[in-house]
Amino acid sequence: MSIQPIGPVAGPLRITAPAGVEAASPGNAAEVFGNLLTQGVDTLQQTQANADALAVQAATGDLQDAHDYMAASTEAALATQMTVAIRDKAVAAFTEIMRLQG
Repeated sequence: MSIQPIGPVAGPLRITAPAGVEAASPGNAAEVFGNLLTQGVDTLQQTQANADALAVQAATGDLQDAHDYMAASTEAALATQMTVAIRDKAVAAFTEIMRLQG
């Protein structure tokens, strides 16, 4: 059994600007922001779907390496925690803006 080296770790929620958008101008800033949020949520869903598929393989005995499932499960959990933290910060910022206006 050969042991493969561990490759570089890429974050599950790596967000890049949508294709064809150089910089956000005041006219399209909301669209760019919406696209970034959509891309982040889509990436989170893909990460969770991968972990779910590996969990099914582990439950049925079809999984070759248990560490694949553990890594995918941990990645999905961390991605979910980060998404929740970002959401909480956004809600707190919105609440603060509303408090300042009222």
